[in-house]
Amino acid sequence: MSAQLASLSGLETAAAIRSGQVNARRVVESALERIAATHGAINAFTSVTMDRARREAAAVDDAFASRRDPGPLAGVPFAVKNLFDLTGVVTVAGSKINRHHPAATSDATAVERLCRAGAVCVGALNMGEYAYDFVTDNAHDGATRNPHDLARSAGGSSGGCGAAVAAGLVPIALGTDTNGSIRVPSSFCGIWGLKPTYGRLSRAGSFPFVESLDHIGPFARTVADLAVAYDAMQGPDPRDPACAQRPVDAAAPHLDTGLGDLRVALLGGYFERGCPPQAHAAAVAVANALSPAFRGGRVELPQAAHARAAAFLITATEGGSLHLDRLRKNAAYFDPKIRDRFLAGALTPAAWYLHAQRFRAWFRAQVREVFRHVDVLIAPATPVPATFLGQELMTIEGVELPVRPNLGLFTQPISFIGLPVVAAPVHTAGPQPIAVQLIAAPWRETALLRVARVLEHSGVCTAPVARLAA
Repeated sequence: MSAQLASLSGLETAAAIRSGQVNARRVVESALERIAATHGAINAFTSVTMDRARREAAAVDDAFASRRDPGPLAGVPFAVKNLFDLTGVVTVAGSKINRHHPAATSDATAVERLCRAGAVCVGALNMGEYAYDFVTDNAHDGATRNPHDLARSAGGSSGGCGAAVAAGLVPIALGTDTNGSIRVPSSFCGIWGLKPTYGRLSRAGSFPFVESLDHIGPFARTVADLAVAYDAMQGPDPRDPACAQRPVDAAAPHLDTGLGDLRVALLGGYFERGCPPQAHAAAVAVANALSPAFRGGRVELPQAAHARAAAFLITATEGGSLHLDRLRKNAAYFDPKIRDRFLAGALTPAAWYLHAQRFRAWFRAQVREVFRHVDVLIAPATPVPATFLGQELMTIEGVELPVRPNLGLFTQPISFIGLPVVAAPVHTAGPQPIAVQLIAAPWRETALLRVARVLEHSGVCTAPVARLAA
C-alpha cells in the first residue's frame, strides 16, 4: 500500500480519500513510513512534524465523516523548505545560528493557505544555508542526495524539496527561488516547479534572503498538482508588501484549454551560445512538441549576460546587508563558503548596487518589448544535469567553471526581473533528467501552466517517481 500511495499525485490522493478507498490517516502514516525509511539515503528532511500531521489528517477524516469538504488537497501530504515558519518548529533556514531562535508561533501564510485547502504538513526540508547555495551541501545538516542517483546533488537551495517530491515522499513541496532555487532542484530531480511572478505569492513567515528577488513556489510531479497548490496559496497579504494588493488568478480551471493562440519561441543568443548538448536538446524537444505554437522562431533578451552579473551583485549586496550583524557577532557559525560570499556582498560599494538597479529597470523595459511579440519563451534551466556531490568544477564548451555559482547561468537573468517560470522536466534527453524553463510575461502563470499541461500530455515532459539508485 505504501508504494502505491507514493506513486499517486496529490489530486489522485485526495480523490482516493474522498471516495473512501483510503483515509487521510493511512495516507499520512504511509508518508511518515517512507520518510523514515529513506532518510539515511536521501537526507531530505530536517524536521518531521508527526504529531501535527496526524492531527491534521484526523481533522480531514472527521470533516468527511461530517459531510464537510476539507478542500481540493484534502489529506495530501506536503513539506516545506526549512525557512518557512511552522508552528512549534524553529525556522533554521539551513543555518546553525537560527537554531538558537525560539520556535515559530504561527505558520507562514503559504503554509496556512495550503492547510486551509486540506493539505497535511509532514515536516521541514533540508536546504542550502540561508538559501545562498545551488547544491544543498549543508555544512550543518549534511548533503541532500538525488533520488535518481545517490552520488549526485539534488540541487539547491531548495534541494530537500526536489528530493522529497522526486522520491515520492510527498506529492507537493514548498520552496523558494531567488536566483534559481526552485528551477535548479526541479532540473536535477526531474520534477515540475513553479516560480511565480515576483509578488504573486506571499512570502510572509519565510526567512528572507534577497528582498527584491525572493519568490516562493511549489514543486510537484504533475502539472495539475502544481496548479492546485499555486491556486491555494494565491491572494493578497498585507504582511508581504510585494503581495499586498495581488488578486487571485486561478490557473487550475484553465489547464486543459490547450495552446490556443499562444505564441512560443526559443530563447537564442546568450541562452543558446555555448549551451551544452543535453540542455540544448531538451529545449529543442520541448519547442518542437509545441507545434504549431512554435514555428521555429528564436528571440534574444538583450544584454542577458549583464542581467546575470547585475543579479549576482544585487544578491550579494542585499544578502550581505541582511546578515551583517550575524557576521559581526557569529562569523564562525557560518559555513565558510557561504560566509565569505556574504562578507564580500556587505563590502560592495553602494554605487555598484545602484548601477545594477538602474540596469535592472532598463532590462525589464527591453524584455517587456519582447513579450509584445511572443507569449512563452523556452530556455534551458540548468547547463548540465545533476552534478556529483562534492564536485567543484564542470566543463562547458571546453571551459572549466565552478559548479556552485554557475548552475544559475540560465535562471538568474529571468528571476532578475521577476518573470514567472515553470520548470518542465525532460527525462529523455540523456541518462539524467534535466529541465527546461517555460517563461512568460509578469502575471501570466496560467499561460505557462497550459503549455506545461500540453507537454505533459504529449509525454515529452513527465515526472515519474524515482527508484532509489546507488
